[in-house]
Amino acid sequence: MSWEEFNLLDILRIVVDIALVWFVIYKLFSVIRGTKAVQLLQGIFVILAIWLLSSFFELQTVQWLVYQAIDWGFLAVIILFQPEIRRALEQLGRGSLFSRYSQSEEKTIQDSIEAIIKSCNYMSKRRIGALMSIERETGLNDYIETGIPVGGKLTSELLTNIFIPNAPLHDGAVVIRNDEIVAAACYLPLSESPFISKELGTRHRAAMGISEVTDALTIIVSEETGHISCSKNGELHRQLDEEKLRKILVKELNVLENSSTSKSWNWRGKSNG
Repeated sequence: MSWEEFNLLDILRIVVDIALVWFVIYKLFSVIRGTKAVQLLQGIFVILAIWLLSSFFELQTVQWLVYQAIDWGFLAVIILFQPEIRRALEQLGRGSLFSRYSQSEEKTIQDSIEAIIKSCNYMSKRRIGALMSIERETGLNDYIETGIPVGGKLTSELLTNIFIPNAPLHDGAVVIRNDEIVAAACYLPLSESPFISKELGTRHRAAMGISEVTDALTIIVSEETGHISCSKNGELHRQLDEEKLRKILVKELNVLENSSTSKSWNWRGKSNG
């Protein structure tokens, strides 16, 4: 069929078809991004590359081995990717895999932001060290697994109690997902950047480290000075007061401030820089 035989409707149908496929692939990648499934997916691509090379050079033994891996690969993928598949199906069942959060959830997330701010102010005045990372598009499951599951609703009281000195969970980071404290005492990767000030401690270096490998928004309360800082996309914003912290949270989480009737928004919104 030549291009002349294509009409506008056919071209539009092809464009929509390709766009939908890429959208689905993008959403599926967003589900597994930041988890161990990424490394497993890379392994699958390596196997496919070996298969193509073995076919090109007619390496029969290698081809046989690759065929065996592919024959059993489907079952292996289901087993290895089970947590990610379950999470994707749960999101699909809730209608959240392909949609934004509804307007009814806006107040919930705004309340969560206020809970974070209230907790940070309380700990700042008393110089209680804290480290909390808010999950966005990039999954933080690998870091959640290093901590202790909490699964509690995000409140200022619970968040503050976790970081009380000598409490069982006060060391490490808290991971927040939507309006839930998912885990505490989590280990975050330390940044190796030589540009981080020497006066900053392990919490700030961990906050920078997680911001360099994910799009998470991480808040730090300094135990030495009581100053509140925030890291995102490899940047550190220091000495934030209540209003500055609120503006960052509202902007980066794409919450429409003082809005209750208009657009929906997305807790895991993309960073604006």
